[in-house]
Amino acid sequence: MNEIALESYAKINLALDILYKRDDGYHEINTIMQQIDLKDRVVIRNKDSGIDIQCNNKDVPIDRNNLVYKAWEKIREKTGINRGVGIIIDKKIPIAAGLAGGSSNGGAVLKGLNLLWDLNLSDEELMEIGKKIGADVPFCIMGGTAWARGIGEKLTKLKGFSGYNILLANVGIPVSTEWVYKNMDLKSIHKRIDIEKVIKYMEEGNLLKLGQSIENVMESVVMTKYPQVKMVKEDMIKFGALGSLMSGSGPTVFGLFDDEEKLYRCKRELEKKVPNVFVTKTL
Repeated sequence: MNEIALESYAKINLALDILYKRDDGYHEINTIMQQIDLKDRVVIRNKDSGIDIQCNNKDVPIDRNNLVYKAWEKIREKTGINRGVGIIIDKKIPIAAGLAGGSSNGGAVLKGLNLLWDLNLSDEELMEIGKKIGADVPFCIMGGTAWARGIGEKLTKLKGFSGYNILLANVGIPVSTEWVYKNMDLKSIHKRIDIEKVIKYMEEGNLLKLGQSIENVMESVVMTKYPQVKMVKEDMIKFGALGSLMSGSGPTVFGLFDDEEKLYRCKRELEKKVPNVFVTKTL
């Protein structure tokens, strides 16, 4: 095999709590991650040496700042294999959007090189390598629905929450996760998110209760600086979403719908105001 193509899926956070800043500088989180069918396509080809990254989005870095570069480096360190690769990313997931697009690409490259190079590494071994690349990479390898703790690397697989309608709206402004963390006042958060309650409603398929329970403590920081994010969330609810939330560090907002007519009406309204609106489903 000389070439392999993989689909690289985005994720949303159905709940996200930031507990405290750790001694190592990272933040301890408590979150539910859900894979969705919005995806990039990643093609990996063998080369004699070096790495060549190409992407259809000019804002995506094609050097070692891209997580696919780090994935190639780390898997070579792990295995001792000194091979080159060419990687083509057909980017559909908005960047710096709270959707783990870069992490998903990095995870896809780990999985792809495992197959392309006949490494026979288990998913657990790939996830262990993924931890060294980025906090969301292990989840992107696992996929599905998971409860994540630590910095996002401590994962508990949950009962599947697949096939539900999601509307995504991205205001087209890249938001740095580092900036959001830096501007969060953790001392002002007095009420913790009831993650177990969110999981209960997910597992029951109770979309109404779930929509009322989803929360993200990062929203206030992003919405203060970018009020258009708040506007999107309010429009989602106005046009029939059972719940709406900013995903990750934003600025993408998603709406959970049980009525396709309302979903598409909301989509049409939001397309008048923001550049990126997607209809997607949970996986």
